[in-house]
Amino acid sequence: MGPTNSKAPSTEPQPSSSSSSQQAEPTSAFEKWRRKAMYITGLGVSEEDRMRDLQEHHISRCEKGKEYLMNYSPMVVFMLKHLKLSGCAVPPQNILCAPCDKTRAGGFEHKRGVVVLCAGNFFSQQHMESTIMHELMHLYDQCRFKVDWSNLRHHACSEIRANNLSGDCRFTRELRRGFVTVSKQHQSCVRRRAVESLLANPACPDVAAAERAVNEVWDSCFNDTRPFDEADQELNSRHIPFLGARYLRWTTPVTI
Repeated sequence: MGPTNSKAPSTEPQPSSSSSSQQAEPTSAFEKWRRKAMYITGLGVSEEDRMRDLQEHHISRCEKGKEYLMNYSPMVVFMLKHLKLSGCAVPPQNILCAPCDKTRAGGFEHKRGVVVLCAGNFFSQQHMESTIMHELMHLYDQCRFKVDWSNLRHHACSEIRANNLSGDCRFTRELRRGFVTVSKQHQSCVRRRAVESLLANPACPDVAAAERAVNEVWDSCFNDTRPFDEADQELNSRHIPFLGARYLRWTTPVTI
């Protein structure tokens, strides 16, 4: 038989659990408001704590945006489907929200096959969508074509395709960057951004080498729109929320 409590029960009325929680709730709400006010104003908290709170807020917001796009963006859902069909399924944990410097929106870590989204660096949901698409295109190329990222022609081809098909070079994005051309705006953007990306490759010695690699693979890679049937030129001038069934057909293989 287990031990018994020899202390006599108290005759004083005990507060119910419901009334106790009701009393604690305002205090909890007030504490949350007080802490938020402190972080916003910077009063009573260190700069380190304030920046940590801001970073957590950015990552939380990024995760919510990522989850929405992975489930409801026709473009992203389409890419995820074809990555899975290619044997490279992308679970949510392989698209990471992380702090970055302000010059970047995302990246692709090819050794781990991980897409990185730069939390706090997106100015719209559309911006995040095109960034995910750009990086997923690199993952798709690595999965399907076994890209050697130290080979500048391979890297150039994937950058051309990613910039061409992700919506990164739509007119409004270029206008925001300060680049406006009268003709062939889309092609100019794809070329410029591909060269810029190659310059960050340790295997690229200079601008001339980057431009040469882009020029050598331009025709075959710009016209290779897999897994889409074709590049939607409307997408490059405005946001098209639905791509349509025509993107389900495979096209001519890439030559790199």
